Amino acid sequence: QVQLVESGGGLVQPGGSLRLSCAASGSILSINVMGWYRQAPGKERELVATITITNSGRTNYANSVKGRFTISRDNAKNTVYLQMNNLKPEDTAVYYCHLLGVGGSSPIDYWGQGTQVTVSS
Repeated sequence: QVQLVESGGGLVQPGGSLRLSCAASGSILSINVMGWYRQAPGKERELVATITITNSGRTNYANSVKGRFTISRDNAKNTVYLQMNNLKPEDTAVYYCHLLGVGGSSPIDYWGQGTQVTVSS
């Protein structure tokens, strides 16, 4: 079993910043990719940013967050972060952490429980 514990969501004014964290634990042999997705009311879940957990640390961002959000990782802690700057009302959503990796001899694909981010004045 794998657990993803997210933290850092909350209410912030437009133009403000938040930092989300996601710590992975449990039966994990290796992690390939971690990332953040979000889902606003009435909309489908969408990719925000991903990062590979290999040495390359390659990142991928949705066009809507490029230049404002930064994803990073701490491999020793199996933790991924999402620094969100210059937040806009349209960033309001539940943000979910996602992990792809290997547990034992099988691929693993897990989601966190979600953390609410609300951008409003």
